[in-house]
Amino acid sequence: MANRYAALFTGNQDDQDTRGQETQKRQPYRILLVDDEPNILASLRRVFMRENYELLFAKSAAEALKILEQQPVELIMTDFMMPGMNGSELLRTVREHWPRTIRIMLTGHANTDAVMGSIKDGAVYRFILKPWNDDDLRLTIALALEQYELIQKTHQLEQQNRKQGKDLETIAKLGATNRSQLAIMLHKKGWLNAQQIQQLHREMQNQKTPVVRQLLKHEWVDFKKVHQLLRDELMFEEIDLREFQADPSLLSLIPQSVCIRQLILPLRVQGKRLRLAMVDPMDINLIDELGFMTGYTVHPLLVEADQMQSKLGEIFGEQADNIDDLATKVGTDDPYEGIEIVLDDEDSESLEQLLGSSEEPPAIRLVNGIILEALRLGASDIHIHPRTKSLVVRYRIDGVLQDKIHIPTSLLMSVVSRIKVMAELDITERRRPQDGRITVKTPMRIVDLRISTLPTINGEKVVMRVLERQSSAQSLPELGLSEHNLKRLTHVVGKPQGIILATGPTGSGKTTTLYALLQHNATAERNYVTIEDPVEFHVDMAGQVPVKDRIGLDFATVLRAILRQDPDVILLGEIRDAETADVAFHAAMTGHLVYSTLHTSSAAATVARLLDLGLKPFVLASALEAIIAQRLVRRICSHCREQTEPPKEVLEQLGARFRKPDMSYFQGRGCERCHKGYRGRVALHEVLTMNEKLRIAVTEGASAMQIESIAREQGMKVLLDDALEKLEAGHTSAEEILRVLGPQELHD
Repeated sequence: MANRYAALFTGNQDDQDTRGQETQKRQPYRILLVDDEPNILASLRRVFMRENYELLFAKSAAEALKILEQQPVELIMTDFMMPGMNGSELLRTVREHWPRTIRIMLTGHANTDAVMGSIKDGAVYRFILKPWNDDDLRLTIALALEQYELIQKTHQLEQQNRKQGKDLETIAKLGATNRSQLAIMLHKKGWLNAQQIQQLHREMQNQKTPVVRQLLKHEWVDFKKVHQLLRDELMFEEIDLREFQADPSLLSLIPQSVCIRQLILPLRVQGKRLRLAMVDPMDINLIDELGFMTGYTVHPLLVEADQMQSKLGEIFGEQADNIDDLATKVGTDDPYEGIEIVLDDEDSESLEQLLGSSEEPPAIRLVNGIILEALRLGASDIHIHPRTKSLVVRYRIDGVLQDKIHIPTSLLMSVVSRIKVMAELDITERRRPQDGRITVKTPMRIVDLRISTLPTINGEKVVMRVLERQSSAQSLPELGLSEHNLKRLTHVVGKPQGIILATGPTGSGKTTTLYALLQHNATAERNYVTIEDPVEFHVDMAGQVPVKDRIGLDFATVLRAILRQDPDVILLGEIRDAETADVAFHAAMTGHLVYSTLHTSSAAATVARLLDLGLKPFVLASALEAIIAQRLVRRICSHCREQTEPPKEVLEQLGARFRKPDMSYFQGRGCERCHKGYRGRVALHEVLTMNEKLRIAVTEGASAMQIESIAREQGMKVLLDDALEKLEAGHTSAEEILRVLGPQELHD
């Protein structure tokens, strides 16, 4: 079953580019029109005169068959009543000899009964009644030709899947065993610890990947040192691939996918010996399997990993990556076997009952595959987006959405129903939005998925927010704060009471910042309590309370209960409404230190938002200690970073300060360790700390612009200032700053 959906998990972007190129190069569709009445043919010519079709005409079935023998056509439309062979007999013959040609019958009302028999036999795709409507006829033909394209694509995919199935069988035979001589040797050398060895073995078993791939992925060891160890201590013969040209006759010995996956390359055959370039010549099982498969005695030669990857890319090109990652993405096993749904303790329904309640088993496998792929790619959000012609799965990776999987629209209902069953939502309600959550446990990780459904014109859209259950909170210096902002935050976090707010849009790292503040200088002498929906980071020293709206346990209710638990520091996940804001600020005024988040565009705008929630100005001015506004921009990959020319159009939109003549600009070239030149994210911060002048301004009802002006006079640096520093340091690009902060200046 996994092979059936394997094509959904390969790179879609390249496929879309290829489809675009095919469309541009494609010749016009050939349509054969058959009718014994010349005026009918003339009318049909008039209907399709302005369409980009190549029209062929025949006055009888015999003439039509002669044309088909000379050149195949994509679509044939014929009259029913004709002398000699009638339309049904003609289309049956066409189906027998040219089965991919779309067949349409053009007939009068009196002949519909006879035509229905042909439709049941499969000889007729559909029929059109005379007299016809010109627009309806054009639309019918266009839809039929679209069906023809889908049939062609299906045939190509079947061929591709058969080829990839053979490749996967070969890869499965060469799957990594649980013991790797290279990993054991590195462990004995002290380069890998016991936990890393165990993780390597688990991944090699679950993902069927060789140890070399896993070591390159994790970067636990310097592979140049590993190469020197194999060369100098184990005395493996070393070669330089830059001095070799690939022999096309040898490349057929070992499948392309196996070469790329195992990082090997056949070089020369001398008698019965095959000289094989390998990154890991200690892989005895692989050498034995390849010897059995090729019929040669394999002589391993040591090659540097970078050289091998470069050479394989040069020989096979970028398109080889799809086959390389196919077994990792989908696996030769059912994705259902690698994922478990964890139910709340109070739920009595068993896991088997929950999984068995979905009507279509493919939906179970497909949804699990979608979730596993998101975890593999490190996505923060999963969007299941129904479009007109397909169901698209989009992943937000490093803050940017990417189309990754295309699914037939026929599976929309079963996929959405499966997710609703997992999240314990009402599967019969499709007209209203619903919210829920799923806890997913894989062999390596436990994550919470926050589910939101939304009815659209094409069906229900589902968004799943991925929250790491086992992620650890960062420390304050690890947040990427500038020295200026770090000094201001360190000063304010030492205060015994008040409220500190982190603001920004969804997914901007607000909770990460608050947990760093919570753990800064934390001691056992204070009582820490958190209220979240759901709990994102686990901190042993804090009492962490999850919000459960469905039983009436909302933020305000839990916060009132916590105030009777003698807290010193309270972390409130989010201020959503006036009631929560009122309780939080009064807690801050009565001797508690409160951390919370708010959705606003800037630090100064936060004051206006809190006043809009109904807080009194003097309460706000008294309790508020600091506001941290932040955004996340993608970080340029350190492995493929290179200097580039200044992007003039982008810099003009960002403003004059970004157009320094001596400033260097960088970009990521793109490599296997990153996503299109970016790897990870870095935060931009704006830290507003309250002082007497600002408190007076808030009490007197100053506007957001006035508050920002006063704050900048007192030393606050806005987001754009911090962005400029990150750009000068080479952490991010001007395009990323423009994407996140938007244009700052308008130019004619």
